Amino acid sequence: MIRIYTQIEQGKGWTAKYSGCLPVFACVLGFTETGLIPGISAAGRTPVDRKYTACADAEFLYYGPQRKPQYPLPPLAAGASPVLLTRAVVEALNMPLYLFNAGLPQPPAVPTIDLGGTTASCLSQGMAMELAVVQHLLKQGLLWGERLAANIQQEYLIIGECVVGGTTTALAILTGLGIDAVGKVNSSHPVCNHGQKWEVVREGLLRWKAGGSGEMGNWGENFTLSPSSLLLDPLQLVAAVGDPMQVVVAGMAIAASRSCGVMLAGGTQMLAVYALTSAIAQAYNLSWRPAEVVVGTTRWVAEDPTGATVDLALSLGNKTPPLLATALSFANSRYPQLQAYEQGFVKEGMGAGAACIAAHLSQNWDQHQLLAAIEDQLERQSRVNSQ
Repeated sequence: MIRIYTQIEQGKGWTAKYSGCLPVFACVLGFTETGLIPGISAAGRTPVDRKYTACADAEFLYYGPQRKPQYPLPPLAAGASPVLLTRAVVEALNMPLYLFNAGLPQPPAVPTIDLGGTTASCLSQGMAMELAVVQHLLKQGLLWGERLAANIQQEYLIIGECVVGGTTTALAILTGLGIDAVGKVNSSHPVCNHGQKWEVVREGLLRWKAGGSGEMGNWGENFTLSPSSLLLDPLQLVAAVGDPMQVVVAGMAIAASRSCGVMLAGGTQMLAVYALTSAIAQAYNLSWRPAEVVVGTTRWVAEDPTGATVDLALSLGNKTPPLLATALSFANSRYPQLQAYEQGFVKEGMGAGAACIAAHLSQNWDQHQLLAAIEDQLERQSRVNSQ
């Protein structure tokens, strides 16, 4: 039920080491106005819906389907929110849960740890966040990574995220770090909107390179963004074209890896965070243990025919982490909202893939048990919605 796509021996060693262990689940919530661009994301049918996706997902993850939410899960073009998968596992395993607000436009209706961040402007401006905010968020990530790891004995830490538009900011970070990621990232659409993402990223990087003046100079449409033209402080890169979640998770991973295992929960976004983590550790001479860090996602992401997730992981070169995925299938689900995952809708989010991997590792759950728990969440949610 767990597939390993890169660094196979290291991945096998990691899963063997943490087999039978119950992880701690941390989820970092953030927001970028990039997610409001029409068509950029399917994590909410309209830009207004997407503004509240993180709050809705956090509320469902914390409370489950048993009560009417302040922020209902947003309507999707197809499929069901991936938080159903995460909640099913967190509830069944009674997994310790921590929610972090790295920068949201409104406070969530659940207990969260406020990190004192801000939302990010659209990355196309080349000035997404103030550098001081990014530096503060890194310190908060390092602090909380150490705090969370201090309460973990032989277990591991899962770090998930919710940032609508986050695969586009991920593409920006990867490109800024000199990694060839164009055409390799994923999205919540059944067919990834690579062209749209790249235009947004290219504009943001060019504006940033122009000094944040809003003018792109005389480079013209044929200007190529080469790695050598973008050598930089990685925190400056995040400030230019990133989102608040990325640097928090990087800090958490650096600090937590020193004393426990870490699973970065996601696909494209967490591969970008892993690359950013390595760059920050190198730039600021921070010790960490990359051998303790893996990336965990769903097979819908890892095997997405409209992306190239494995190639993207391998593009990180000697910094490639083990890429793991749950083999969960919804092909035989009773619900069309779940069957939609098999057509490429949604794919991942809120640490869904990593949560399922944790169920396999901790309780040796099989396909039937996992599907039954997720369908139970959907049934209970439907009952509450119909009241």
